[in-house]
Amino acid sequence: MAQLAQLFTRMGQLGFGVAVVGGVVNSALYNVDAGHRAVIFDRFAGVKQVVIGEGTHFFIPWVQRPIIYDTRTRPRNVPVITGSKDLQTVNITLRVLFRPLASALPNIYTTLGEDYEDRVLPSITNEVLKAVVARYDAGELITQREKVSQNVSLDLTARCKQFGLVLDDISITHLTFGREFTQAVELKQVAQQEAERAKFLVEKAEQEKKAAIIIADGEASAAKLLAKSFGEAGEGLVELRRIETAEDIAYRLSKNRNVTYLPSGANTLLSLPNNQQ
Repeated sequence: MAQLAQLFTRMGQLGFGVAVVGGVVNSALYNVDAGHRAVIFDRFAGVKQVVIGEGTHFFIPWVQRPIIYDTRTRPRNVPVITGSKDLQTVNITLRVLFRPLASALPNIYTTLGEDYEDRVLPSITNEVLKAVVARYDAGELITQREKVSQNVSLDLTARCKQFGLVLDDISITHLTFGREFTQAVELKQVAQQEAERAKFLVEKAEQEKKAAIIIADGEASAAKLLAKSFGEAGEGLVELRRIETAEDIAYRLSKNRNVTYLPSGANTLLSLPNNQQ
């Protein structure tokens, strides 16, 4: 029994030792996930210039500390209120897709810290947007939006490169002007529509005038022809037109059920009184 007790005691000591060793080893391990990079801060040597890639790695507890950065592309919207070349207020929002340059992470941690995007992006985006928008007036900002976006992309990419940031895409998602300018544009559009309407009315009146002149010319020509015919044929043409008109009236009356034709001097079932004065 004594030997068995000693065996269990040794096994317990061995297990405790293994647990202690396992805890120490586990505390000296850290993981770098996919799309991330790590920078090591050493209490004695400072920030090491080596960037640690993905996987599980060792470090010295208490002496060293890993700082893990997300190097995947992320979006950020930056709203800016600025002025155009013609002193119009412009509300513009820029959407950028950014990521840190992996090789520049030690310098980023040394100079900017872990919240580098909050320190850098708003300030340099405001600076670049105000500088670019001031080159164009309000009309050019609307008609040359692609050119404005290209200029912003070039200038902002160059500024971000100084801080170790990479911009994968830059786009202007929102662009509006002040209330006064918007009202002026609306009034201008209304005035243009009214001008187009007035132009249409003038053209319509001109066309109606031309039509009236053409009709008058036609009637005058017809009158001349009739006068010429009367001069050549006398009253025969008038008598012919009178007979044709009488025939047409008689035909129409004969088709009407509410009209009865009574021949002159004929006897009828109903004596009609003669009005005598």
